[in-house]
Amino acid sequence: MNKWITLLKQIRIHPLLWLVVGLAIITSHFNELFLLLLIIFVHEIGHAVAAQFFSWRIKSIVLLPFGGVAEMDEHGNRPLKEELMVILAGPLQHVWMIAVAFLCYEWQLVTPEFFTLFVQYNLMILLFNLLPIWPLDGGKLVFLYLSYFYAFGEAHRKALQLSIFMLILFLIASLWILPFNINICIILAFLLFSLYYEWKQRRYIFMRFLLERYYGKHSELRKLKPIVVQESEPIMKVLEKFQRGCKHSIIVETGNKEKSVLDENELLHAYFAEKNVSAQISDLVYVY
Repeated sequence: MNKWITLLKQIRIHPLLWLVVGLAIITSHFNELFLLLLIIFVHEIGHAVAAQFFSWRIKSIVLLPFGGVAEMDEHGNRPLKEELMVILAGPLQHVWMIAVAFLCYEWQLVTPEFFTLFVQYNLMILLFNLLPIWPLDGGKLVFLYLSYFYAFGEAHRKALQLSIFMLILFLIASLWILPFNINICIILAFLLFSLYYEWKQRRYIFMRFLLERYYGKHSELRKLKPIVVQESEPIMKVLEKFQRGCKHSIIVETGNKEKSVLDENELLHAYFAEKNVSAQISDLVYVY
């Protein structure tokens, strides 16, 4: 019970949403808006409940004038399968909602008009959220997929670059199908700002990933993956090769000959605890 109360306390309503509600009441569209917000709320609660099940740190659940965001205070060190389930927990809510609506329609508990509108809203939100654009669920799935093959920073960068490309395509398609639609313009502005902010913060996000790894929080060691480096390489360049879900041993070579093997914790300790931010791998070989 306490968990549910804690979860409900995380719900925030954006001030602009009250303005939209007021306009909906004036224009007699409150019922449609309420239905749309209810579906969005259930979608975001799906993410939050899954995150709470895995003991993730939930910052807030914000209802926006055009959608919702479940913000987590996690930085890339949770098990990849956990993150997959948390991401999919949002879209999966639409499956049972449509199924329940169908049963209500079959039992004549709702009108055909309500059923059609409810299904349309669910499909619209579901398909939109699966677009491969950050910070939508589809964009997060792309980042998760790339994390299986690339280092954290590179996977993050590639996911954002793909998001920018897909956003341009979405913009072109929107202007072609619904030119100068105010709702589409607001959504595009939100996605553009989110992408810009995420790109600008990517170095900070990477450092948070390393810090959590250094303190050993919520890490999943999916496999042991050695990283072969030259002793002249800077520590940061090697840290940038760290991959989610992997435990790294650092094989130090001189030329083509193996000289030493370091544990990843030795690099993290040297960087964060000893502040050797400009040191090379050779500096650690002689210390450790």
